[in-house]
Amino acid sequence: MRILAASDIHGDRQQAERLAEQAEKENVDLVVLCGDLTHFEESTEGIIGPFVKRHKKVVIIPGNHESVATTDFLAEVYGVVNLHGYSIKYKDIGFFGCGGANIPPFQLAESDIFSLLEKGYQGVRASRTKVLVSHVHPDGSTIDQFTKIFPGSKGLKKAIDTFKPDIVLCGHVHEAEGIEEILGKTRVINVGRGGKIIELK
Repeated sequence: MRILAASDIHGDRQQAERLAEQAEKENVDLVVLCGDLTHFEESTEGIIGPFVKRHKKVVIIPGNHESVATTDFLAEVYGVVNLHGYSIKYKDIGFFGCGGANIPPFQLAESDIFSLLEKGYQGVRASRTKVLVSHVHPDGSTIDQFTKIFPGSKGLKKAIDTFKPDIVLCGHVHEAEGIEEILGKTRVINVGRGGKIIELK
């Protein structure tokens, strides 16, 4: 399975169009958008549409720049899936997620981050490959070294330690775009606004 994962578009319609063109050119099976789709809830237009227009399956989560309600609205309007606290399966690959972050404006408690991931995990626990979709990065990761403003999530780190997903897709720290590392047996990727093509087995 081939996916295009990206985050932190922040209402940039041109970037959304570029990513959608890439998704079409690379013939991906799924597009995963890891939050901060908008800039403080503004600029919702033209972010999901370019992917849907090209008949791509899309899953999204909120970042800390948009509410769950706004993400639900986008999911409903464009017929895509909001993975926040939920899960979905494609070809025996399970995706589960939690959006938001441990900082404002749309902040979640660390316990809520873990609980929402635990809820989503129940739907994919039997899947051959498990992909955790987050906006924030895990506490204690290399990504932490790129910022003194955005702390890594302890709730996410606990979920990684507990559920042992194969891959974690995240964004949030723009300066760490493209950084990959291994935590335990989990591959953590900051996909960034430029996006990343990932092959899943």
